[in-house]
Amino acid sequence: MNYGIVIRILGNLLFFVALAMLFPLGIAFFTNGPDTMAFAYSILLTCVVGLLMSLFPERSQKIRAREALAIVTFGWILAAIFGAFPFLFSGAATSVVDAFFESMSGLTTTGSTILNNLELMPQGILFWRSLTHWLGGMGILVLTLAILPLLGVGGFQIYKAETPGPLADKLVPRMKDTAKILYLVYGGLTLIQTLLLLAGGMNLYQAVVHAFSTVGTGGFSPYTASVGFFNSAYIHYIIAFFMLISGINFSLFYEAYKKRFRDIWTNSELRLYLGIILICTLVITLALLHSSVYQSVIETVRHAFFQVVSFITTTGFTTTNYENWPAFCKTILFFLMFVGGSAGSTAGSIKIIRLLLVLKLVRREIGRILHPRAHIPIQLNGKVVGNDVAISVISFYGLYIFLFVIASILLSIEGIGFLSATSAAAAALGNVGIGFEFIGPTQTFSAFSASSKLLLTFLMLLGRLELFTVFLLFVPSFWRD
Repeated sequence: MNYGIVIRILGNLLFFVALAMLFPLGIAFFTNGPDTMAFAYSILLTCVVGLLMSLFPERSQKIRAREALAIVTFGWILAAIFGAFPFLFSGAATSVVDAFFESMSGLTTTGSTILNNLELMPQGILFWRSLTHWLGGMGILVLTLAILPLLGVGGFQIYKAETPGPLADKLVPRMKDTAKILYLVYGGLTLIQTLLLLAGGMNLYQAVVHAFSTVGTGGFSPYTASVGFFNSAYIHYIIAFFMLISGINFSLFYEAYKKRFRDIWTNSELRLYLGIILICTLVITLALLHSSVYQSVIETVRHAFFQVVSFITTTGFTTTNYENWPAFCKTILFFLMFVGGSAGSTAGSIKIIRLLLVLKLVRREIGRILHPRAHIPIQLNGKVVGNDVAISVISFYGLYIFLFVIASILLSIEGIGFLSATSAAAAALGNVGIGFEFIGPTQTFSAFSASSKLLLTFLMLLGRLELFTVFLLFVPSFWRD
């Protein structure tokens, strides 16, 4: 293990975290907020530690797979630790565990919160919450890769370790250029949504924080009622649309730029993703109409579509209290927590591509029963998928469900009920952020014990880095050359 290069890159990452804190510091200063000094102290402390780490001697600049995995995992942990200081120093979080929970929830785009009475919080703190979504959405190290030349060596190893999904491909030969393209798309979507929300009546602050949380599929809002605070169908549809496209593989936007529209339409993952959204929206709409939950068909469709997209993209925004929906509708939303968006998007959970590959594996096994000697390759978008990828997907599913079950059992010790415990585990592991009953749309995670919050925080990290990246650190041979 080349510890020197790992520590130096992590030090550079901390400089980037400090730089990001300048934006909420500016808001806190100009609004004369009580959080001004909290951000000033946080920036100073982060810079000092980052400077000391960046001076660490190194054997070489070579980054192998093990260094990349260590950089990614410890990078996220360090970013969450130092990102927690503003919450702690400002008093928004009353304990170290709460501050760490809120910071990790933001960076992993989970969107679970321990903060109550959001309307009373300083604007700088609320801006920082949403900004962490934007920073973590595409990946804090992918963003650093696009800016800092130090990560040019071994950049693809870092990109593979941080990019969600079983497959990670470069859009162009140079990894740094790939990172820049991704962030041009990411930033462009954020800017367009901000402008459209401004046109819908939001002020600049509201538009920016909601755009950060939408495109990052995080779900933090400065209002307790989330997007439901805005009694505007226009705003609801704009946010729902951008949640939907943020759950699409960002490489497809590059394909659109290259005018390869046939490749986009024939993309199996995209078609399954849109199909699930369409079917679930239709079924929930019919169930809500049957139960006469809302007064009109249009209102019913709007809330059904919004919540389906919010759950499948793991954003966690709400426009209504879906706890008042029939049990059948809530069951569909619960299972959407295990679906997720596309690989290469900012969405969390298991991902559509893994579901698609499992369906293809099932179909192949059925075919083998009928034709035992037949060679039936698994194809995805015209390319044959190797058995190593198939095994990886099955292993991921097995580990994911195992962790979900264990976490649900441990959380049930809180005495919160079966649905509350299972949805809390699914919300954290899938980076969804919201659940049912005890953690429903009007609730927070503040009532959980410190040990449960730490468990949920660990699940958020596991979910964002897709399990194996984190667990590799517990393998003794990983640390030996």
